Amino acid sequence: MKIVKIAVLACVLMAPLAGTAAAATAYPVKHPKLIANPLYDAGVLPTTTCEEPPVKRNNRQLGRAYINAMLACLETTWEQHLTSANLPYRPVKVRQVDKIPKKYCGATFDQKDDSEAYYCEKTGTLTFEVGKEYLEDPTDLWMLYQVGYMYSYHVQHLIGIADAYSVVQYRNKSELREQQRRYSLQRDCLAAAFIKSVWPLTGRTGKDWSYFLTLPSGDTSAKDRRWGKTSSIVSWLKRGFATADPASCNTWTAASAKVA
Repeated sequence: MKIVKIAVLACVLMAPLAGTAAAATAYPVKHPKLIANPLYDAGVLPTTTCEEPPVKRNNRQLGRAYINAMLACLETTWEQHLTSANLPYRPVKVRQVDKIPKKYCGATFDQKDDSEAYYCEKTGTLTFEVGKEYLEDPTDLWMLYQVGYMYSYHVQHLIGIADAYSVVQYRNKSELREQQRRYSLQRDCLAAAFIKSVWPLTGRTGKDWSYFLTLPSGDTSAKDRRWGKTSSIVSWLKRGFATADPASCNTWTAASAKVA
């Protein structure tokens, strides 16, 4: 089992959450940019061809080349999809580093992990540190999923979901954590929708996808449940892959039990 967003993704930068425990507002979430975003009406992602370049265990150079190639595929898909729906689009900036800077995008990090990925909203930049954790088994679709998950931050930023998320209020910590899970699980679903839009990849079969679904491991702390249970993550991955349609990724109107 691989722990989702821990080490590699746990510190990804996102817009600061607004709201306080005293901000008693209607719940569930009602913000139109979240529950009725135009993305949900844009249809299925376009079917495109994406070729995975060769990647070998613990080969950082090939790992970086793989990430860049998959990001190029993501750009092709999302540019076509968003522009055809008259939605905002601009390419993401990409930075590959040997070590994530201690100070990055206005924040300070402990630099303990050897593989990390961050999205900086204010510059629209994805920064990757490719190390052993990314490259432990580069053949299992995990790295493709992580790149798709990270790019989904950029999509959420482009179409207004990130901005809406940053201002939606919550009444207590429980609601705050649920909103964080809705935000993250949507990225899981969008990543899987992208994978389906380029599926089947050369040399891949349904067994690769089935095996990948055995890998995620959700929240490990009962006090800090911001990513979702393993069953919730897998459920949203299945939804995205089943349809390749971002409309299936509307976590904001889902029942609380679906984003636990």
